[in-house]
Amino acid sequence: MLKFSIAAMLIGGNGRNGARNDAAARISAELTALAQLNPDDALAKLNPGGQALNPEQVAERLEQYGPNIVAQEQKKPFLLEIGERFVTNPINILLTALALITWFTGEEASDRIGAVIMFAMVVMAVFVAYFQEARSSNAVEQLRKMVSNTATAKREIEEEPNDGVVADCDDNIEAVRVVRKIEVPIDQLVPGDIVFLSAGDMVPADLRLIAAKDLFINQSALTGESMPVEKFAAADAKAPNALEAKSLCFMGSNVVSGSATAVVAATGANTYFGALAGSLVGQRVQTSFDKGVSRFAWLMIRFMAVMVPIVFLINGITKGSWFEAFMFAVAVAVGLTPEMLPMIVAINLAKGALKMAKKDVIVKRLNAIQNFGAIDVLCTDKTGTLTQDRVILERHTDIYGDENERVLEYAWLNSYHQTGLRNLLDVAVLEAVNADTVQHLHAEYTLVDEVPFDFTRRRMSVIVKSNTTGKHFIISKGAVAEMLAVCSSLAFEDDYKPLTPQHLAEVKVVAHEMNEDGFRALALGMREIEARHAYSRDDEKELTMMGFVAFLDPPKDSAAAAIEALNANGVAVKILTGDNDTVTRNVCRQVGIQVDKWLTGPKIEAMSDEELMLATRDTPVFARLNPQQKVRVVEALHRDGHVVGFMGDGINDGPALRAADVGISVDTAVDIAKESADIILLEKSLLVLEEGVLEGRKVFGNILKYIKMTASSNFGNMFSMIGASILLPFLPMLPVQILLNNLLYDFSQTAVASDEVDQEYLAKPRQWDLKGIARFMVGIGPVSSIFDYITFAVLWFVIGANTTAHASLFQTGWFIESLLSQTLIVHVIRTGKIPFLQSRASLPLTVAGVVICLVGILLTALPLGAWFGFSPLPAVWWPILAAILVAYLALTQVVKTWMVRRFGLL
Repeated sequence: MLKFSIAAMLIGGNGRNGARNDAAARISAELTALAQLNPDDALAKLNPGGQALNPEQVAERLEQYGPNIVAQEQKKPFLLEIGERFVTNPINILLTALALITWFTGEEASDRIGAVIMFAMVVMAVFVAYFQEARSSNAVEQLRKMVSNTATAKREIEEEPNDGVVADCDDNIEAVRVVRKIEVPIDQLVPGDIVFLSAGDMVPADLRLIAAKDLFINQSALTGESMPVEKFAAADAKAPNALEAKSLCFMGSNVVSGSATAVVAATGANTYFGALAGSLVGQRVQTSFDKGVSRFAWLMIRFMAVMVPIVFLINGITKGSWFEAFMFAVAVAVGLTPEMLPMIVAINLAKGALKMAKKDVIVKRLNAIQNFGAIDVLCTDKTGTLTQDRVILERHTDIYGDENERVLEYAWLNSYHQTGLRNLLDVAVLEAVNADTVQHLHAEYTLVDEVPFDFTRRRMSVIVKSNTTGKHFIISKGAVAEMLAVCSSLAFEDDYKPLTPQHLAEVKVVAHEMNEDGFRALALGMREIEARHAYSRDDEKELTMMGFVAFLDPPKDSAAAAIEALNANGVAVKILTGDNDTVTRNVCRQVGIQVDKWLTGPKIEAMSDEELMLATRDTPVFARLNPQQKVRVVEALHRDGHVVGFMGDGINDGPALRAADVGISVDTAVDIAKESADIILLEKSLLVLEEGVLEGRKVFGNILKYIKMTASSNFGNMFSMIGASILLPFLPMLPVQILLNNLLYDFSQTAVASDEVDQEYLAKPRQWDLKGIARFMVGIGPVSSIFDYITFAVLWFVIGANTTAHASLFQTGWFIESLLSQTLIVHVIRTGKIPFLQSRASLPLTVAGVVICLVGILLTALPLGAWFGFSPLPAVWWPILAAILVAYLALTQVVKTWMVRRFGLL
């Protein structure tokens, strides 16, 4: 998520940023001038005539202004993408520099072959990663098209005439033009479009308001303000700049509450957000995964920076040829550089995204896959995530719990006439009323005004006029506690009675019994109110409590099994909901969550951050939360050392989705929830959550295999290279041979992404443990060095490669031993079990290893090997080599088993 405001970016800057700031300043001036006009004049300027745009006007403006897409949403050209992958990776730059040095300073043909090998490593690292990511991105993009965000706009469209309009024959029927409110893909909006906003909407472009009702906008991404800002349609003549203008809304913000009608002022790159969008590309806070990969890469580079000068000096002093020592040191530097780490990471993440895409899961950000596997706490909203998408209205009662049709009619008027986000509860109310009653209510009442819902009041009201009497009535619907706070009387049969403490207690008992039975109860209140044109939340007072509407919100069939599976895999599930605690605890019982303790929003509000952090340790349910309280719970879990996932689909879930390490939403979520999420589930089943967690752990496990193999191999090679450089009168391996060895080994490791991971490893969350990696490196690395020295002894004393004339034979023997040992040791390091017997590598990884070993052996035997300085090895060498490799694998297995038992390293 973006952790800064665009306003902050306007301070300073030069070059490209300065140009963007100039564009932002120009756009700000134009929008400020627009904000200072009255609504009618602003509409006339942007949309002469103030009418809905027709298809021809839309097409013309799309041609003129382009699609409503900002820079970070555009796919980069192929060459630019490849170039960025090259220049942003210090390892690629280092390899290229070493290749150029080798090419231009090398005296032998083998030096140029070495330079070509280094270039090949760079090309492989860049292109393989690119094509793997492109493949997964294409699959994900196909899914993303299914959940594209839309805006409600007024457009003139073509429709076929209704049946019966044309009586003759169908041949002369022509489509007619009508004005409709329709859902338009956000990228198809154009300046002059008239759009409608309601709670939960993303602001789709830069807008000039022409009508607004209790409209609150969250524009923290633009200004850094944490609190929502109220907006108005009236001219704002005193606005010092566009961001502070009360009559403007900006792309990049979202509607917290209220409703509005607006005209599109600017789209795409011409928006305030779009002018600076280029500066925002990639500006995400680094995750623990990003930091871990980076720390390891730099650790290896520093390790190389220390070792290479030592090897250079030793060989220069002992061999007498400083140029030869320099070329050898360059090859050693390449051998110690984890040049394939970015590629291995990219391949594993892309493969994980591809697997998730096949399960109808959209991974918007690749690193979210690993974070998914690392979470040890999943916080989830209740309604629409744990529960089904369809809520059923089961009861509509008076204050004593007896069925009452009048209460249902008041609920219908409230749900039907509200213009904000119509949630599942409203849909259930509308579906519960029969057609005759709907027709009567339509004829009898007309909407006058409304007071939209917000998460502080937890209620919404409509004001309707009786067409028979002309009287105005305010009808409110909301959470029981918040409704009782604004009621002063109760409806009793055909009369009213004051709301005394005794009556208040009786009403609470009825609501509590409904909650205990698993119903979500909302209260209805109303009163006659003086007639006027506009009303506000101040009018929500002295209401008469009419009764309750009670909804059944059953859990999804897969919820209990999914939670059980998550718990079994070391992920604790906590419920963070705006609903009351009684209903929430009832649902928790149905899905298998044991609730011994719970906290509500008012109690959390009174707690310090430290108190809340301690409370989160043994509290599974947090109820009656507003959006910021959900964020506080997530942040408290972070402070306690947890990796937190959050799953939600509502307006109030957006901030928490952004605050979590992994935000998860569903395809039916509101715009702000889908925009804030890292992962979107298209399936109804929650069992895909377990699959996502396990896939994340597999990805991390396979990346860690490569890291542990690279770290231990490099650490062992340090001792081998230094010792060989001191003891031998010639180079232990030619530079080109070191490079070829490295290239062949890297090829074999590209298949590690296909490998399976042991169930024991998948059983609990995994995070970066550099101390564990270092311990593994120190424990396993010297084992490989021991067998390198055994190989040196065999080559020197048994094979007879003990003079400068036989240097090629020695170098060939160590090349083969080094290549085969580090390729085969993968099978030991990849698992905490006994390799081949208790755990087997995947077929692609096994085949890749065998093929690379055969290629290495054949290169030494074929004439082609002469290019690399190889000599044919005697027959006696091969059985000795086989014994060395078996002993090496066996001792490594013993050391690894001890480390697993002693330190728990897998």
